[in-house]
Formats: sequence, structure tokens, C-alpha cells
Amino acid sequence: MFDIGSFTTSTCGGTSRRSFLQLAGSVPIAMGLGDQSFAAAPKQRAKSVLFVFLWGAPSHLDTCDPKPNAPSDYRGPFATIPTKTPGMHFTELLPKLAQRSNLYTVVRSHVTSAPGHPDAGTVALTGFEENPKPVQPNFGSIVAKHRGRQGALPPFVSIARGTVMDGNRRIEGYGGGTLGSAYDPFMMGCSELGKVELPALKLLDGLVPNRIADRKKLIQQIDGVPRTLEQNGFEGWNRTYQAAYDLLMDPKAREAFDLTKESHKTRAQYGQSVFGQSALLARRLVEAEVPYIQLNYSRHVEAITPGFEFGWDTHIYNFELLQDLHCPIFDRVFSTLLDDMNQRGLLKNTLIVCMGEFGRTPKITNRAARDHWPQCYFSMWAGAGIEPGRCIGESNRRGEHPLTDPVTPKMVGTTIAELAGVDARTRAKMSVLDGGHLIKGLI
Repeated sequence: MFDIGSFTTSTCGGTSRRSFLQLAGSVPIAMGLGDQSFAAAPKQRAKSVLFVFLWGAPSHLDTCDPKPNAPSDYRGPFATIPTKTPGMHFTELLPKLAQRSNLYTVVRSHVTSAPGHPDAGTVALTGFEENPKPVQPNFGSIVAKHRGRQGALPPFVSIARGTVMDGNRRIEGYGGGTLGSAYDPFMMGCSELGKVELPALKLLDGLVPNRIADRKKLIQQIDGVPRTLEQNGFEGWNRTYQAAYDLLMDPKAREAFDLTKESHKTRAQYGQSVFGQSALLARRLVEAEVPYIQLNYSRHVEAITPGFEFGWDTHIYNFELLQDLHCPIFDRVFSTLLDDMNQRGLLKNTLIVCMGEFGRTPKITNRAARDHWPQCYFSMWAGAGIEPGRCIGESNRRGEHPLTDPVTPKMVGTTIAELAGVDARTRAKMSVLDGGHLIKGLI
């Protein structure tokens, strides 16, 4: 089922003219040598990229990089458990993922240049700082421009009920940047009950499903909108409407978004959470060969809205939130996603990357929690020919800094682009990821 405005149906619905105009300004759909010293990778291993963004930044010491021999004011309260990867341990909060480490590789030596939200979010998603301008494109926008749009399905989808936010401020690097707004992601969301929401596809007043095919009449209605709106960023609304209309009317696109096609067993395995059902939606978009999907956990770094879990920005109650909320959901959902993708044979041609924008302070704060820490954090990589069951990089005894060569967000983007078939020559023509290198040892 879809929830498009206030009319709930299996295809479409109707709300207000104002809501429709939000579509025009917010979700354009794509149509459509610098220092590049690294070893060449094989051409396009990944048909699709699934970037799982742990927005808010999980604590590395309390999840995938525990330090049991560190002083008590560093190591935290959680025991460590072995994984299937020799010598690699997680905390007891991730038992399911520990038993599936043969499906992915962990990188423990990430660093970033920005210490706060949402600046670090922009760096995480583009490889570059927000300032000085111009803002560089999201990794998904780069892949979208290279692949172009085929059929009604957009080449870059972000699952989060809108742009990821820090309070009232969005991540500047969420979309097309220097490539243009045509390569912004198509926004959608999913409730904990599996109801897929296309929040930008708000149609005009009185436009019920049995009238949606009357395109000529609809365009006449839209033509009555004051032209002054064009001065406020709506000059591309007609092109955007055309793409949105095609998306609604295309049976293949609707099929990809319809979670009712899944068995009750499968939906139950992912769990009744926003992240769980969103991950199932992401898997269906991979099956539909959408080139780039950004799956966000969650839309906000810490605030909570109806139907959303807290983000990972645990300045207070870090250990309680990880134990009671975040890690049980993440452990269940991400392990189910890996199993599901593996059993369906999707890991062969899909790259999965999972990470936040930075880590959290190794030393526990006086509020019995952890603050921002850009000096060290982790990621998880699976599929697209990535050799699984390994641990790349190492942090020091207290989890403060990498002992091995640091991995930057630009290296993350370069590696994603290369595996998605956007080689150095193509990146140079686009003027993106200048100076990027592959992550050493990953490919």
C-alpha cells in the first residue's frame, strides 16, 4: 500500500495544491583528472549500491570496535563476543551480526574532518566539506548521473520520509550539488507497518485515483498556479511533475514499492520498526535495479517524531539507548537484510556500505555517555566482489585514533564510484571526487 497524501490506495491519492508544489521544489528526478593514483578496479561490479547511513553516529567502542582492555572509563559496560572472523570481536549488543561476519568486511580506521552535525553528514555523503562552496554531489548523485534514468524508476532514492535533518537544518550534501538539482534523490519513506510513503507526490485538490489518467485536465489545473512561484525555485515543476506522474502510472515502479507483495514471514523477519520495513523496501528497490539507494537510520540525528526511532546522537543515555533500542533493531534488521540479499543472490551484484558520519568519544563523559568523535570510527562492506570475513584497519588500545592508514570519506566515495562503474576518467569529466583513492586492502 502507498500513503500519498490523505487518500490511501494501492496506486495513488490526493491532497492539496500546495502539497503538490512541494514536489516541484523538493524532488527533481534524474534523467538523463586530478590526483587519481590507485590501482584499477574491475568495471562495474555493482548494479546497485545500498548505502546504509547510520545518521547521528553510533559509538564504535560499544558496537564493532570494543576495547575490553582499556581503562574502565573508556571500555563501557558491555561484554565482548567473538565473530566468525578470526580475531575480530563485537560487543554483546550485536550477536546476530557477529554470527554473520562471514558475509561482510569491517573497516575500523575511518577519520573525518568535521566534528558536528550536519557538516559531518555532508562530508560523509560527498567526501567534501560544505564550505567553501559550492557543495559537492552526493555519491548517489554521481552514480545517478553516470547511469541515467531508465524507465519510471529514479536512479537515486533516499528512504527517510524526507531529507535527513539536524534540528531544522538539512545536510547540504544530500543531493546533486555541482551536478545540479536534477540529480537530487527521490524521497520516500516507510512506516513501521510497512506503508510506503511518497511524501512529495501530493496531488491537487479533488484529484482522486479514477481521475489521475486525465493528464490534460490536470495540467490545465496546474497552469492556474501563480507564475510568481517560479521565482521561488519552482521553475522546473512541469518537468518534475511529468517524471512523478510517470512513476505513479508505471506498474513496475508500483510493484517495487508495494511491500504487501512480500510474505508475512519475510516482513516479520525484518521487524515492525521503521528501519526494518525501510530495509525491506530497499531490498525491493535493489531487485528492481535502482542504481543507488540511501537507507537512512533515521531521518533525524536525535529528535523523535511519530513513527520514528531516535537517531544515534547519544549525548545522554548512550548505553541505555544502545542496549534497549538501537542495537536490537540494527542487529536484527541488518543481519536479516544480509541474509535475505545473500539467499536471493543479490550480493553478487549489489554493494552494501553501512556507516555513520563519525564515531563517539572513547572516554565516557561526565553524563555517562559519549559525544562526537571524528578521529576514529567504523564501516561495514558487503557484496559486489568485496571479499567478506575480514577486518581492515585498526584503532589504538583506547579506540582514539587509527593505528593503520586512515580512511577518509572521499576514499569511501571513490571506492563506491569505482565499484559502480564510474571510473577515474568519468569522474574527471564530471569534476567529482578529485584526488580520491580506493580504500587500500578492501578491493
